[in-house]
Amino acid sequence: MTFRSSSSLVRMVEAAKELTEHTSVLRRIDAVLRITGVDRTYGKGRPLVEALERVAQEAILCGDFGLAQRFQRFAGYADGELFLEVVEGYYDEEARQRGEEFMRRMAALGADRAAAVLDVLCRDDPDATAADARDVFRGIAQSADHLGVEAGEGGVRLSTREVRRLQQYGHLEMVLRSLPQLASTETARLVGDVLADADAGLLAQILELKARRAALADLRAAVNAPESTESTLHACLKNQAWIFGGAYVGELARRQYTPDTILDIPLLRADGSLHVVELKRANVKTLVVRRNGHLMLGALPHQAVSQAQNYLRTLDEGRRSILADYGVDGRRASSTIVIGHSRYVGGDITPQEVAETLRTYNSHATRTEVITYETLLDSANRMLALSAEQGGPEPVEEDEA
Repeated sequence: MTFRSSSSLVRMVEAAKELTEHTSVLRRIDAVLRITGVDRTYGKGRPLVEALERVAQEAILCGDFGLAQRFQRFAGYADGELFLEVVEGYYDEEARQRGEEFMRRMAALGADRAAAVLDVLCRDDPDATAADARDVFRGIAQSADHLGVEAGEGGVRLSTREVRRLQQYGHLEMVLRSLPQLASTETARLVGDVLADADAGLLAQILELKARRAALADLRAAVNAPESTESTLHACLKNQAWIFGGAYVGELARRQYTPDTILDIPLLRADGSLHVVELKRANVKTLVVRRNGHLMLGALPHQAVSQAQNYLRTLDEGRRSILADYGVDGRRASSTIVIGHSRYVGGDITPQEVAETLRTYNSHATRTEVITYETLLDSANRMLALSAEQGGPEPVEEDEA
């Protein structure tokens, strides 16, 4: 893991300090600034990440969810999970304007160079087809690994900042892959208009949605692999709180709040309370069983429910110290158990019967819900579909069983 920090982060944190009047939040922001002022590395490391997360949690307790999201993104950058350019696209107006100008120039430069390549192709071969043009550009793409920018006589000297700009080409490629195919002149004109008025915040949102699509595809592949362990599934779901729905602000960095309890995925609700996600294997043949003509949950999901109930009990009992030490309310905690998939269930039990059995079971529960990975994937895919309707990438279609 690569921790990060920068003068840009310090500047955004200082600007965010002007957005709140809550004394407890200001105190935690000051703690962040003390860390970033330690040395020339701006205090990067786990202490900075945890300090930023504590600001977010305190902001939630004060009801300032916008500020909480801001500091969660700051923490994501400091923890090496978000690019600085993505965070700046949200919260640094000057950086956003520079990003917009950079994107405009790169789009214009790329289009100009592409036109020049096509001019040469048409000059050398007047009968060239669209397939010939595709072959030329594929050849350019395949040779990209052999291109470089050299220093010294006859070469080009680049500053560190300019090198970082070159690295952004990879980010730009992700955006361009989301654009529609230029099947007509009208489509090309529309794409040109979009690029001319490119908004860095929108581009950051597209990048985030692209990352979500990739995360969902990885989870689906793991679920479809019968040999996947709980650890494999946990790795796919780490720092992907969005998959569990919009009721959660984010995943908490701390997984242990009582001496004898380590949580799989601790999520924070908007009201500051804790939600526990317990992960089990997807390949569970006895998820639902038929006994005396009736469908019911098998032994493994019942054991998982008992485990989650014990977690909630210990959180209830340690509520006072958890709230004082971590700013999280454990007394109102709830839980979700993700286990099984209808494709693995035996006994000629259909997916519809699996879903109905779980609905019946959950209708009689209060603080614990049992869902399958199938339900989790379907719900997340609908969220991506909604994002696509609002301008984001298309959702990932589920593979046929």
